[in-house]
Amino acid sequence: MVVEVPVTEARAEFSELINRVGYGGERVVITRHGKPLVALVPASEAMGDLSESSSTVTVLDLGSRTGSTGSRTGIAAQQATNPKARD
Repeated sequence: MVVEVPVTEARAEFSELINRVGYGGERVVITRHGKPLVALVPASEAMGDLSESSSTVTVLDLGSRTGSTGSRTGIAAQQATNPKARD
């Protein structure tokens, strides 16, 4: 079963969506302005797809959203300061 959820609702109910996907096996498509943006799928399903395509899996440790100086240190901030991080 595929469920579509607007990004604003997904932000508010992220942990619930994770539980539905992880424990219930549901697929969730997050939309922005009614258009599909990203999908949440069970890890077993995603890992199966990745192993078949011989892709490399990278685990990100996003840590806290702000550093000790109060500046943003999340992935978006890293990409903004290091354009090669997007490749």
